[in-house]
Order: sequence, then C-alpha cells, then structure tokens
Amino acid sequence: MSYKDEMYCTKSHEYVVKEDGKYVIGLTDYAIEQLGDIVFLELPSVGDEFEKGETFANIESVKAASEIYMPISGKIVEINETLPDAPEKLNEDCYEGGWLVKIESNAQENEFDDLLTYDEYKSELD
Repeated sequence: MSYKDEMYCTKSHEYVVKEDGKYVIGLTDYAIEQLGDIVFLELPSVGDEFEKGETFANIESVKAASEIYMPISGKIVEINETLPDAPEKLNEDCYEGGWLVKIESNAQENEFDDLLTYDEYKSELD
C-alpha cells in the first residue's frame, strides 16, 4: 500500500492513514525535510488518550524543536518502539518505517473535515 494514496494530512504536517482498523499517525515528508536531521523524539505511552489538536509528542532536530499534534481523537494502542532510540530513522523513511503511533479512534466524521488528501496538502505548500 502506498501511504500517500490513502493518507490525510493536517496543516501542521501530521498524517493519518487507516490500516487494519487502526489509524497510523506520523509526520509528513515535508515536515521531516523542514526539520532536518532529527536528534530527539518523545512519544506518548500506550493507553494515553488525546483529543484532536492536542500535543501528543515532541521532536527536536538540529534546526528546531516542535510539538506534534493529534490529527484525530483517539487512544494510543502502539508506539514505534525503534524511534526514540534512533530518531534519525525518520529522516530515512517517515511513512512505512517511520510512523509514530497507532491509535484506536471513534472520531466523528467532522474530525476529518479539515484534513487534506496528500495531493491537496502538497498543493498548499507550493
């Protein structure tokens, strides 16, 4: 599956894609490019719950520190365990291997209203 065909993006550069009944959340390739070399990543714990728009993770690069926001409401059911010890892997692959968390969500349809398809997201950046 190509994530870019199935994903929705936020204007703050997070993506969400439904996979096997869960939602996979990460940062877009554009966000990673803008950050540069990633040196630190702090992820939440399994079981933590977040509302849409809440900060759920923190990331630092050689250029900047940023908060990462939850694109839809949900409960963390899995975190990408390899990333906190090797955050630079995000620079290599922010999609298939570089997802941040997986959530279960009962998000209402209106939570998706302001999300963009990948093509819409890319066109807003131009």
